[in-house]
Amino acid sequence: MKFENKVVIITGASQGIGRAINDAFRAEGAKTAVIDLTDQNTPCDFFYQGDLTEEAVLTDFVHQVTERFGHVDYLINNAMMTRLGILSGCSYEDFLYAQKVGVAAPYYLTKLLLPHFAPGAAIVNMSSTRAFQSQEDTESYSAAKGGITALTHALAVSLSGRVRVNSISPGWIDTTGSEFHGADNTQHPSGRVGKPMDIASMVLYLCSKEAGFINGENIRIDGGMTRLMVYHADYGWTYEG
Repeated sequence: MKFENKVVIITGASQGIGRAINDAFRAEGAKTAVIDLTDQNTPCDFFYQGDLTEEAVLTDFVHQVTERFGHVDYLINNAMMTRLGILSGCSYEDFLYAQKVGVAAPYYLTKLLLPHFAPGAAIVNMSSTRAFQSQEDTESYSAAKGGITALTHALAVSLSGRVRVNSISPGWIDTTGSEFHGADNTQHPSGRVGKPMDIASMVLYLCSKEAGFINGENIRIDGGMTRLMVYHADYGWTYEG
């Protein structure tokens, strides 16, 4: 019970990676407070249904959490959504919405929680390998992930001695429980597609005392996929542009 009675805020924890993070913390004795757009029977100590793009929602959520628990040990900024990109008609409002969820909300939650972080507190932001490489038509998502990556090291410096701040960049993480074969697996040097617990395990480590000297870092967890150089005709791959 490494995190017994620790208080953890997790955004976007109703499903996928966020749900795995929530379950992993609870299995180690933590109390979790979750904010999400929908509640899918999320097991937690406090659930708040609300939109992270609304300042009043963030303020009320933090007020209720701190009134209930008195302090916060860890903040996990996991929530994100895509509003696609420049080829699919992503509007100005769509683009801004993605940035509000992915960058502005983590910033403002951190600001609101500053007086309430316990000694030894830590923040883990969920970035993505999309902060460093892209498929077409992913501008809203990629820009937000680039923003949260930069915000991570900026906060780590500003909160020096008070709160450690790190980020994780997942690669291909399957959240559907599907089985993969052939090229889906072998394009990863680790030989498989990622699972939510691959990310959740790192989140718990980064919040632990054992990670006390890791600060301002972005950790890529993608099975080595982005380290594999592939040229035309390698492994039967051909370019069709």
